[in-house]
This record gives sequence, C-alpha cells and structure tokens, in this order.
Amino acid sequence: MTPVLVLVTIATYFLVLFAVSYIAGKKSDNYGFFVGNRKSSWFVVAFAMIGSSISGVTFVSVPGMVGSANFSYLQMAMGFVVGQFIIAFLLVPLFYRMNLVSIYGYLENRFGKASHKTGAWFFFISKMLGAAVRLFVVCLTMQLLVFESLGLPFGLNVVCTVALVWLYTFRSGVKALVWTDSLKTFCLITSVGLCIYLISSDLHLNLGGLIRAVKESDLSRTFFFDDMNDRRYFFKQFLGGVFTMIAMTGLDQDFMQRNLSCKNSKDSQKNIMTSSLMQFVINLLFLVLGVILYLFTARNGIQIPAKSDELFPLIATGGYFPLIVGILFIVGLISSAYATAGSALTALTTSFTIDILGIEGRSEDKVRKFRKRVHFGMAIVMGVVIFIFGILNNKTVIDAVYTLAGYTYGPILGMFAFGILMKKQVRDKFIPVVAVLSPILCYVIQHNSERWFNGYQFSYELLLINALFTFVGFWILSGKKNKTVKQ
Repeated sequence: MTPVLVLVTIATYFLVLFAVSYIAGKKSDNYGFFVGNRKSSWFVVAFAMIGSSISGVTFVSVPGMVGSANFSYLQMAMGFVVGQFIIAFLLVPLFYRMNLVSIYGYLENRFGKASHKTGAWFFFISKMLGAAVRLFVVCLTMQLLVFESLGLPFGLNVVCTVALVWLYTFRSGVKALVWTDSLKTFCLITSVGLCIYLISSDLHLNLGGLIRAVKESDLSRTFFFDDMNDRRYFFKQFLGGVFTMIAMTGLDQDFMQRNLSCKNSKDSQKNIMTSSLMQFVINLLFLVLGVILYLFTARNGIQIPAKSDELFPLIATGGYFPLIVGILFIVGLISSAYATAGSALTALTTSFTIDILGIEGRSEDKVRKFRKRVHFGMAIVMGVVIFIFGILNNKTVIDAVYTLAGYTYGPILGMFAFGILMKKQVRDKFIPVVAVLSPILCYVIQHNSERWFNGYQFSYELLLINALFTFVGFWILSGKKNKTVKQ
C-alpha cells in the first residue's frame, strides 16, 4: 500500500467517526461525559465493549504470537469469560448501590482518603502505561507504512496519533464513546472476518478446509498441562486470565465507566455477560488468522519477520493480496486501537478530575473547564509515554501489556478484595506504603524465581501474587474496630 492510500483510508474512517461522535455528543454535560447520563442501552454497550476490549495490540500481536505460543492464549481467554461473570455478579451490584461515578470512591468509603488516592494513582499509572503500549502498536505500523516512506520522524507520528484521539473524545466522553466504539466494533469484526476469508481463499480453503487445516496444524495446540515451568501452562494462563479480567476490567475506571452507563445493574450484567462471550469468539478468530498467516508464509517461502508483531502487517500490506486486504487491515487496526485509546483517555480524565484533584463545591461550568484542561493534559502525557516506550521497547507488545498489568493492577485488586471480603478496618495512612511495597516484592521474586524455585518462571499469575501481598499487608495493618460500609 502506498502512504497516500493509507492516509486516505484513515481520513475517510475518521470523517465517519467524527460525525458519529458529534451526533451522539449533542447537549452533553459533565454527567454525560463521565457516565453517559446512565441512559445507555445494554445491548449497545455490549457491542461497543468488544471494540474497546479488543485493542490494536490484540489485532497485531495475537496472530503473530501463534508461531511461538500456539493457541495457548485461548486458555487465558477462557479465564477472561469467568472473570467477566465475577464482575457482573459481584462488583456491578455493589457499584450501582453506591451510585458511583468513579469506582475508586468505594475505597474512600471503605478505608479512607489515602486509600482512595492510592487506588486512583495506581489506576492512572496502569492505564496510562497500558494505553501507551497499545497506541505504540499503531504508531509503529503507521511509521512503517506512512511516516518512514515520507521521511517523517516518529515523534510527529506520535503527535498526530494522540491528537486524533483527543479530538473525538474531548467534547462528550462516555456519551459519545458508546456509539463510536460500536462503529469501531463493526469495522473490527468485518475486517478480521474478511481477512480470514480472503487469505483462506488464496490458500484454496473453504470453510471445512479451513477448520481442518487449523485443527491439523501443530500451531493450534491449545492446552498445556505437562510443564509447570512453561509460561503456557494451563493454570497459569487460566487463573491469570480470570484475575487479569477482574483487575483490568472490573476494577478499571475505563471499562466500568461504560458498564455503569447502563440504566441499572441488571442491564449492566446482561451487557457484561453478552460481551464476554462475543469477545471469546473474536479472540478465537484472531488465533485462526494467525494459523493461516503462517500457512501462507510457509507455502510461499516468505521469510517470517524477527518480531512476530510485524507478521500480519507484512502480509496484509506487502502486495501479496488484492488491495482490499491492506485496506481492511488498516481499518481494523485503527478501529481497535483508537477504541481503546479513546476510552482510556476519557477514563483517565474522569479519575484524575474526580479522584485525585477533586470537584467538590465546583459549579457545572467550572467543572467543565477543569475537565477539559485535564483532558488536554492527559493527551500530552500519553504522547510522551508512547514516545518513551518506542525507545525502550524490545519485546512482544502483548506480553508487555500484561506484564505491566501484573505490577500495577495487583495492588488495586488486593485493596478491593480485602475491602469486599473482610470486615476489618485498616489504618488508612499506611495503605500507600503497602501498595508500593507489593510490586517491589513481586519484582524481586520474579527476577529470582528460577534460582529460588527450581526453575519456575512466573507468568500472568504474577498479578495474583501481587494482590496477595497487598491483601496480607492490609491484614497486618488491620485493627479490631470495624467500620460501617455501604456494600
């Protein structure tokens, strides 16, 4: 694909996106920005959540990782489904009863202000790093397809990418995101489905032939029970998926902001259960796409790139297929990536404005001005982090996302788990110390695990260990006096 054609494709997509955002965001106020005035239909939110959950990282990295990890990611996706059901029936009723705009308000009600600020800051770090990693995938692909060909620097690439995200979210927040994410979900599903169809057709595979080819391929091995030290070991992946979903969705202001925009808790539960099953199917499609990409490279003698993240972009835009495949790849990539980045920017603005800075006693007009300044500041910080990550990155991006999550979401998971499961009160002023020490202990253990535990390597279960450290720290700091909590 030529740089001009890529730019035309992106420009056309964003014209449609801005039109949807403008129509959906008419007469939006601060409550509409934060939780969509709690008037969103559950089935619309369920469909929209696919686009926000399936990021650009998934779109690019999951097909490529099939070469080294086979279908082991599906074990984690199974855990995602279980985690979603726990969110629906444990956390959603709690958050609705408390009528929360930011879910970290629960921590102040349960423990105190220090806990509230700690949860919000860990979310800020987690979401900012995670969104930067995901947008980095887009920037990397755009650099390869457009900016490098035009002799433009990576820094300009980052500025343009973040500016587009800021433009379509600054006005209406969640109220518009529900509808723009629905558009992105449609584009994402259409693009991956048609890419599978077109590549399979080139391989002369009908539906039955495609199923047989995937089933017979060594790359489609799904379950790994034989070696506990293997990062692909089933219980590492499955439990990692369960608790990653609870932490990165149920205790994440970004995703819960959309779930809490439904009319009531029952609608929110229906939304979560429906979207979780659809997301599982989409993840399976990405793995199938990975198998046929490797089959295609083997049949045509194409050298597999050193970085697996580059496989799908190479095949889709390298002139091996009709132009429509490249266009579908670009549309799918920007649909998935910008859905995630836009919602992250909105959630960061919401949490930073409400949880960290505070809006008590401010008028509607002052909150609006305050929120817009924070939103612009979040966009600048995100751009800087993406640029830094581009300099430091040296590993598969999807692995980096979940590694970061293990360190930063662990304390949040531990805080909520203790608050919900235990009745004891914790000395609030010491909570930040526990939350910081837990990831440090995890880092020490992870980097010495092979030497200390007979070759054992931690994978995504590190998140659970991190949360456990936080939980134990809270237990040590807890007293006998209980505090009445609205749960």
